[in-house]
Amino acid sequence: MALQSTQFQLPYVECPISHASELLATDVGVEARGAIFTRLEVVDFILDLAGYTVDQPLHERRLLEPSFGAGDFLLPVILRLLTAWRIRKSGGAPLEDLGDAIRAVELHRASYTQTRANVISLLETQGVPPDIAVALTDRWLIQGDFLRVSVGSDFDFVVGNPPYVRQELIPPALLAEYRRLYQTLYDRADLYIPFIERSLSLLSKGGCLAYICADRWMKNRYGGPLRSFVAENFHLKVYVDMTDTPAFHTDVVAYPAVTIISRENPGPTRIAHRPAIDHLVLKSLSELLRNPLIPANCKDVRELARVTNGSEPWLLESADQMALIRSIEARFPLLEETGCKVGIGVATGADKIFIGDFDSLDVELDRKLPIATTRDINSGTVSWQGKWVINPYENNGGLVNLDFYPKLKAYLESHKDIITKRHCAKANPEKWYKTIDRITPSLARTSKLLIPDIKGEANIVFENGKLYPHHNLYYIISDDWNLKALQAVMLSSITKLFIATYSTKMRGGFLRFQAQYLRRVRIPHWIDVPEALRIELSDAAEKLDIEACNQATAKLYKLTPDEISAIGGNSK
Repeated sequence: MALQSTQFQLPYVECPISHASELLATDVGVEARGAIFTRLEVVDFILDLAGYTVDQPLHERRLLEPSFGAGDFLLPVILRLLTAWRIRKSGGAPLEDLGDAIRAVELHRASYTQTRANVISLLETQGVPPDIAVALTDRWLIQGDFLRVSVGSDFDFVVGNPPYVRQELIPPALLAEYRRLYQTLYDRADLYIPFIERSLSLLSKGGCLAYICADRWMKNRYGGPLRSFVAENFHLKVYVDMTDTPAFHTDVVAYPAVTIISRENPGPTRIAHRPAIDHLVLKSLSELLRNPLIPANCKDVRELARVTNGSEPWLLESADQMALIRSIEARFPLLEETGCKVGIGVATGADKIFIGDFDSLDVELDRKLPIATTRDINSGTVSWQGKWVINPYENNGGLVNLDFYPKLKAYLESHKDIITKRHCAKANPEKWYKTIDRITPSLARTSKLLIPDIKGEANIVFENGKLYPHHNLYYIISDDWNLKALQAVMLSSITKLFIATYSTKMRGGFLRFQAQYLRRVRIPHWIDVPEALRIELSDAAEKLDIEACNQATAKLYKLTPDEISAIGGNSK
């Protein structure tokens, strides 16, 4: 008896990873895609630095562009490739000669389609027959997710401007897959981090990555694994700080750096800062940066040894400043090793509900605390604007029972529709009225130094134990150090140098005075500070005399005249 086959259809199950990738490919706008478009002068500068120049046999090399967008890099690359090929292969067959010279990837379908048409048009205007132009373009271009699609390997050049996408904009299933694939996608790392990791892994021996992207990873916490990956396997050849330069067609808050990293043994790093975005200026700078020897008395380019050091932040300041920082680090303990504590104020997730004037917060008196915001300390001293914050916590750290506080209960429930929409409330529905950060009332009664997150200059303010800090303020408390004396140290140029060395810079030259950078400041133990110097430091802070703070702090660190001079930074 013959067996009869039973036909059945498996239920369709959509892959969440592919679905998430497709959403990014079709449904999102420029911001969510992290699409920032680079000026042609900067593109030419980066290609020159990478060595992708027409005097080289570019048709024999392989170049990868991982996120080509509108073709800011891709189109100039093609023009250079065609020029170099014609110099050496006049009359050659373009498809055979050039088919493997470029691989370019783009996830966003509309961008891919438009740029594909532009590439075909460019090739035709350069004399490539239409059928060959189409075939060559389709050899070069790939529509897909660079972090997941196959592109080959052993590229001599990887160039471009990787997408700057925050984690919260990446669908969870896709983010989990990226984390599985890439070891450097750590903590709150943005999408350009795995782009750099994969790009580096695809380089041939001696090949180089030439990127313009945000410089945050070079110093902050989430960049540690990628810094270690670079230090162990590659040579950081060139770093060009592009802070406050119009490198893009639109403004960005965190200005980027041009970085050249090669698959070679580690060596010195050539460094330049904030060049003018002008074709001739950048052409001259690229020649300086690629010159085997830096000309004597050159002020535009410096060379530093041992910039990469495992996962440690990259110190890219002047050589004498770097030596001073290393000397202080070797001689003094970290701030939190001397009895000081760095923290951040309270985030509520709904400030319009939890923060207000005294009378507008109709809750029990012991359920609100006076709060300090950045506006209260803009002058350099405390000038309280009279805002209060609701405190839903007991002194032991648990949430209060609302039944014991009828006015608090009525107030919170009248705003429950807004409060419960916060992420922290959705994650803990039974604790829907908690603030994001726990409030510890004793902190309000503790003397502290208050420090805004983003400032052009250090704005370190002494608060004598009456106000609770808001989440835009960091604070320092200490049972050992006299806070007035510590204020002088934190106001000094030496502390600013520490922050500038380790912090990422924002537009306008502003620095991030975040906890992770404040904790890197080094100071002696209070017991080791002579009495006369204690008084000098305190008096300087009391008068907010920055020069006096600098002088007293220089004595604290026992700086030599040359080291004091280095704080301003020398050219070499």
